[in-house]
Amino acid sequence: MKILVSLVSLIAFLLVLLPGPLYKYGVVELSTAFAGFRFGVYVGGAALVLLVIQVIFMRKTLSMGSTLMALVFAAIAIAMPLSMMSKAKSVPAIHDISTDLINPPKFVAIVPLRADAKNPAEYAGEETATQQRKAYPELKTLNYAQSKTDLLAATEQAVKNLGFELVNVNVNAATGIVEATDTTTWFGFKDDVVVRINDEGSQRFVDIRSKSRVGRSDLGKNAERIHSLIDEINTLLDK
Repeated sequence: MKILVSLVSLIAFLLVLLPGPLYKYGVVELSTAFAGFRFGVYVGGAALVLLVIQVIFMRKTLSMGSTLMALVFAAIAIAMPLSMMSKAKSVPAIHDISTDLINPPKFVAIVPLRADAKNPAEYAGEETATQQRKAYPELKTLNYAQSKTDLLAATEQAVKNLGFELVNVNVNAATGIVEATDTTTWFGFKDDVVVRINDEGSQRFVDIRSKSRVGRSDLGKNAERIHSLIDEINTLLDK
């Protein structure tokens, strides 16, 4: 019984741990990876049931090490997918976030990189904007007194500090554009970012847009990324 409990809990743990790397390196499709999560919850629950049976009816077969390991593996297998599901329910099922919902910054150099992406480079539309206004009302155009040159330099450095891949820095008379790609650690999802700096007299207006290449819901990741980028830019400007 001890071996069965350990084996089932280990399988449950692997069902939620491996889908990310397997998808990241092209071994399985995204739907298969998510199916692993679902099965992981079921197998984790089965492991807990077997553990309870062992505790009640086969207490002599228990050992501290194997029991603790089985409990931890089963708990992780259940908690991780449920945590993701809870997060998905707490945020809108959108994947295109912008501080300017009327005229969102447009991707330029990144467009060819998204050629095979399931989500097109074009802005997702008014339905997405409506959901964003309700979920992230704090995300609005930023206003700075610093020069466009200083803002471009801070943005480029912020992108590098956050570990994004810098794709493009483009400057013309009135506008500056910085484009970058952020690759998530676990699944290797690629999300693209564009920062637009408009120079209008004594003020500079900065807008940031972050969009996922795949998936209907980003689980709030794009909004979090914009917040992180804003915080990093502000920190660099304050130095």
